[in-house]
Amino acid sequence: MKFFKFALLMLAPLFFIPSVNAAQLQEGATHLVITPAQPTSADEGEVEVVEIFSYGCSHCFRFEPTLERWLKNKPANVKFVQLPAIFNDTLAMYARAFYAAEALDVLDKVHMPFFEAVHLQKRRMNTEAEIAALFAEHGVEQKKFEEAFRSFAVEAKVRRAAELGKRYGVQATPSIVVNGKFITDPGKSNGFRGMMDVVNNLVKQES
Repeated sequence: MKFFKFALLMLAPLFFIPSVNAAQLQEGATHLVITPAQPTSADEGEVEVVEIFSYGCSHCFRFEPTLERWLKNKPANVKFVQLPAIFNDTLAMYARAFYAAEALDVLDKVHMPFFEAVHLQKRRMNTEAEIAALFAEHGVEQKKFEEAFRSFAVEAKVRRAAELGKRYGVQATPSIVVNGKFITDPGKSNGFRGMMDVVNNLVKQES
């Protein structure tokens, strides 16, 4: 899709380049500064880390194992948040599915299956009916799905996600925002591992 602006990430060697040291952090190269800095949901003493992703993004799908390993060992003061990227109507539908799953407390059941449905099973997942079918496969009743999917609360979160994406200046997925001040992506930081090294160093800087 044309909104994924880093096709160079398809080159496997990028994901095995050595880690970025704190001394190698360079504004404009390894990360960008968000101006103005955006408010966060972090409490005092916490550093917010926001993953910006899309179920339609193959790079996001491949990033999941790296992210899961990082989450198991993340700094104790990190508050982790996921934010769906919204560049078009299809991604808005995916974002609505994400927030509906969150509202129904089934995100852990449908998050990876949604990725797999799109990228492994080649299911379209572009309509409410197609998404409802996936939720049903994981135990969610049709009526409960419809209530959540169409709810005002989910609609509000989708709108907020779209607005935050613009404020962050998101140009690629996956991207990660640290404390509302910095944004990085695999193209800036030598792949997934490099991106997480940049994130760790920025978290340390903000702590």
